[in-house]
Amino acid sequence: MNTSPSFFPACSTVRRVCVAAALTLAAGLAHAHEGHDAQGLAAGLAHPFAGVDHLLAMIAVGIWSAAVLPAAQRLSGPAFFLLALLAGAYVGVQTGAGVAGAYIEAGVALSVALFGVLLQARRQLPAAAGFALVAAAGVVHGVAHGAEWAAGTSFATYAAGFMLGSALLHAIGLGTGAALARVPGWVWRVQAAGLGVAGLFMFASRI
Repeated sequence: MNTSPSFFPACSTVRRVCVAAALTLAAGLAHAHEGHDAQGLAAGLAHPFAGVDHLLAMIAVGIWSAAVLPAAQRLSGPAFFLLALLAGAYVGVQTGAGVAGAYIEAGVALSVALFGVLLQARRQLPAAAGFALVAAAGVVHGVAHGAEWAAGTSFATYAAGFMLGSALLHAIGLGTGAALARVPGWVWRVQAAGLGVAGLFMFASRI
């Protein structure tokens, strides 16, 4: 059996590629969100995890931040997204489920595809372009969250839940981005392409 030191990084690389492929396949199988009339802290916390589109986008924000931004600024990517998410949720609450229909769901899926492009480009695009996409995606995802809130219940409690859930996914993304910085470049390209394909697949199914 090959037990040389180079064997273990190779296994780790294969494992990461398999994870990326699994996420891509999962995106084609899971479209369900929590549904309308979501209420309470638990529902809000679960909401970012309930749809693979939300999950992949928020992890991608963390990966991009870890890969592109200086160490002292890495939290600014997730912070931008969370602020935009809250603003979008307020819009979703005001407009209701009618706005967060097929167009918003398609927009959420498209944001996943665009994050794949952003990760593929990495440092070839200015950070400002990345922040603009992060903010725009945050608004779109926020509208989807806000439109599914149950009127008459505490929006603050529900919002605290989905903000916390989103922050947890950002943290996972930051850790993943730091790990991907140590693997060969082709692994990075595979996971970015996988994310883009997953987003396009979901987008095509919603238009």
